[in-house]
Parts: sequence; C-alpha cells; structure tokens
Amino acid sequence: MPMMLYNTLTKKRETLTPGDPSRITFYSCGPTVYDDAHIGNFRSFLAADVLRRWLESPLCEVTDSKGNPHKGPRLVRHVMNITDVGHMTDDDTADGGGEDKMALAGQRIAEAKKSGKLPPGVEIDPNDPHAIADFYAGRFLEDARALGLKVAREASESETKRRELMPKATESIAGMVAMIEDLARKGYAYRAGDAVYFDVQKFPRYGELSGNTLDKIRSGAGGRVSAAHTSEKHSPADFLLWKTDASHIMRWPGPVIDGQAMGEGYPGWHIECSVMARQALGDVIDLHSGGEDNIFPHHECERAQSCCATGHDHFARHWFHGRFLQVEGEKMSKSNGNFFTPRDLIKPGSDYAPLRLELIKTHYRSNANFTEQGSIDSVEYVDKLRNYAREIEYALDESQSGRPAAYDVSQYIEKITDSLNNDLNIAEALGQLSVATGYFRHFPMSGSASERVAYGSWRSRARSIRLPTHPMSNKDAYALYTNGTGFSRALGAIHLIDNILGIIFTPFANKKLGETTQTEIGVFLDGIMPSVEIEAQLARRAEARKAKDFATSDAIRDELSALGYAIKDVAGGKVEVSRK
Repeated sequence: MPMMLYNTLTKKRETLTPGDPSRITFYSCGPTVYDDAHIGNFRSFLAADVLRRWLESPLCEVTDSKGNPHKGPRLVRHVMNITDVGHMTDDDTADGGGEDKMALAGQRIAEAKKSGKLPPGVEIDPNDPHAIADFYAGRFLEDARALGLKVAREASESETKRRELMPKATESIAGMVAMIEDLARKGYAYRAGDAVYFDVQKFPRYGELSGNTLDKIRSGAGGRVSAAHTSEKHSPADFLLWKTDASHIMRWPGPVIDGQAMGEGYPGWHIECSVMARQALGDVIDLHSGGEDNIFPHHECERAQSCCATGHDHFARHWFHGRFLQVEGEKMSKSNGNFFTPRDLIKPGSDYAPLRLELIKTHYRSNANFTEQGSIDSVEYVDKLRNYAREIEYALDESQSGRPAAYDVSQYIEKITDSLNNDLNIAEALGQLSVATGYFRHFPMSGSASERVAYGSWRSRARSIRLPTHPMSNKDAYALYTNGTGFSRALGAIHLIDNILGIIFTPFANKKLGETTQTEIGVFLDGIMPSVEIEAQLARRAEARKAKDFATSDAIRDELSALGYAIKDVAGGKVEVSRK
C-alpha cells in the first residue's frame, strides 16, 4: 500500500503526495543553540530522520499528483535550520518578548567559567553571542552525528554543505529583511512604534493548522497575547516580524517600511524558518516537521507569512509533528531533576545506537516514556539485531557444519513495509523485526541431540565474526534482496532495514557482548554501557557504605538487581557491574 501519513493541517492520515515523487523536499525546525539539545528535542529530530530514511528506501511507495503509486528509491532533500538569533524567553506569545536566550546563555557560561565548570580545553567569551552560538552548534552537530541524524552527517562534510543543509539564522538576515519589506508592500505587515507586525486578519486561514481561532487568541487564551502591546496592533494576535532595539545583544539594520528605515534590531523567531526554507527548498515544500510545541505559534505563523509572501495556497503540503517525551512518567524539566542531554546519558566514545533506538521506538504521535528499564531493553535489542546480522553473514558459508536451513524473509519485510507505510508505525515494524530474528533462536525446534549440539557450535562461531561498520547502500541491498535467495536475500533485507533504523551496522557494531568498560567508579562487564543513572546509584552506595549505612547500601543493590544488574565490589574501590 502507498505511504499514509498523518497531516497536522488536515487532522487525518493522507497518502503522501509530493510535488515530485522522485525528489521530496523536507524542512525540519532545528535546535536553538543557546544550550545543549535535550533528549526530548532529539526525539523530534530523530522522528524526522526515520521518516526521511523511510522515504529514501526502495521499499517505500508514495503517490504522484495523478494518484499513481511511485516506488522508491528517491532523493530526499532534507534541510534543518540552526536558530542562533531571535529566540526570546517569551516566544510563546505573539510579541516574542522577554530576555534574549543567547544573553542568558552568556550569563551561564560566565558563571561556569568563574567556577571552573567549563569542559576541559574550552575557551569562550561569554560576552560574544556568536562564539556562544558556535560553541553550542558544534556540540549539537557532534551529538546529532553520533545519533545517526543523516542531515547532520551530510552537513559536516564541508562548510558549503553545512550552509546548504543546516543554515544558521544569522546567515539569512538579509533574506528576512527582504521578506518583511515584501509583506509590508503587499499589505500583510505594518509598522507599529518600534516594531513590525504581521496582520493575521489579512490571512483568513490563520488558525487552521493549530485550531486556534482568532476569537480564542483575541481573548488571550493560554497567555498568548501581551496586554502591553495590544494597543499598538491591529489585532492582539498579530505577531512580531522585526523589533528595533539598539541595545540588543545581536542586531542588524532593519527593513524599510513605508519609506522609513527601521533602526537596528533583530528579527522575530517565526520569519527565520520561512526565509531559510524558501532559500533552500523553494516556495512550496513537501514536508515540514517539528515537535508538537512548534505547531502554535511558530508553525502557524510560518505558514501565514510564507503563503502571503509567495502567493501560494500552501507553504508545506504535509505537516509532521512528534509528541512529547516524558522521563519515568513525568514531564522532563530541570526542576524535576530528570532533564537529560545525550551527553548526560552516553559517555564519549560509547555506542549511541541504544539511545537512538530508545528515542525512536515509540510511535511519533504517542507520548514516549524514557525509562531506565527501557534503555536496558534497547541495549539488548540492539545486541540481538547485531547477532542476527552476524548469523546471516555466517550462514552464507555453506561449508560450515551445523548451518541451519535457509528461510524466506519476504513475509517479514512485507509486514515491516506495511507498518512503516501506515503512518510510520515503527513500534509495529520493530515487533515484526523481532519475530524475524527469532528464526535463529528457535532453530532447530526439534532434532537429534547431535544436531542441536552442532547448531549450537555453529551459532557460537557465527557470533564471533565482525560486522561491517556501515550498511550497504539502498541500491546494493535492494538488488541483493530482490535477486538473491535464502540467506543472501535475508542479508539484503537486514541492510535495507538498517538504512532506516541506523542501529546495527555502526562503528560500534563489533563491541562484543563480553567486552569490559571501565569508568571512575565502575567496571562494566557483558557489554553493558555505563549510564549516568547507574553510576549515580553506585556513587550513592559508596557514600552509604562509607557512612556504614548498610541498609541503604543493600537497598541500592536490590534496586540495581531489579533492573537486571548484579554488582560486586572489586579491587581499587570500584564496583563490578554484570548482567544477572
């Protein structure tokens, strides 16, 4: 069946019908680089990445403008912006007021510098907003590459690629000024005091994306309207395009409105993406993604100003939004003590694949719950898939004694394809994949004792081989899947699947299950990846033992045991952590 994807604009699942089914244009709202991106941000970014990877797959089928099916592979031109200006603490109001988040970042860095908490080797001027933005943008790209975000890996190939695929807002100020002037000439924008606003009443379809009617916005529902600015505007819902402020930390010459130049200032948040998407992908794009918190006001405002600037009925044909991420069933926040970035959870040089899986394995339109147990399950699932891939690779050698009989993977691939074509149902697809990997676990279900021993020996040898650290290209994998038979067909299939998941054939693919990792406090056996949570428990236990509080020490041991870990004190004051 063709790809069906929920469209936030129409509030229903629709066949995905791009303007050109052989070349899909896709824009994602990216990070604001005043701090490190947290795992909730990355859940949204990775949902877009999985969608992009699926659309590129030869298994994916979309629909052309005449209703005909179009099989992959296809090119997806994916662009993600980096917002390094214009983000205020009150971005959820139409007036976008409050303090500049980059200025607040400078204060945090100054405090960290004073207390010696900056990362080793980092030299950064807290008074230079461009240096702050570059610092956090660089860290975001490192995390995004590690988590397998294709657009970040492509953008890292060169500075030219980075500007094409991950443009910064500060690189597009001239385009923003030009669009604001164009909107004013066409009667969609106006000057009010020291600011320029978009007149939402000139766009009758304002509110269609979010369901926020002008009547709701006029009443100030949800605190979206600032009473201090209402008297200057045509409507309380009118949103900021430009703010004149000669004292602002980042400022540029403003637009000319009705023959009068606005003074130095900065752009509103919403105008940035309209300009960068248009410059990179054209007047009308196929897909636009973000988190559900972007729907209003950001994407509602983007859509209005873009349609008015271009004269087209659509800015994006399809709107794709992911739901929020909770941590252990609670809202993630610094005040709750459950606010995590990828760097908090994975040590440098460690395998990010389990974290990627944990963030993508729940359907994008369901709230996800990040848990310690879920993270453990994801480590084990990645191990299982990699062992399955090893067994397929090894089974290609027909000379090995104990080799199992070949089997047909097509039934599983068809079900996985149907799941992903059904609103990108990755949870269902992973379930089908788990069934497929069970072939080697359950073969032979019967047979003589000698046959079972021979098979056990074969499987043990299979798990010792090294995997490729990158999947085959979609082209090569699909050729193997369609033209091969038996295990060669299965090999093509697992490479096709990993071009979507991005968790099997990685530089960490050959970290053996029995491998040991040491940290300052722990010795992690059986391929267990150190995590902040486990090490925090070990540190608490060490403090309890030092205070001779053995009841607390035993309780922490029991908590870790309930999570599937066995611990043992070893030489050097460290704790050995193994699987039970």
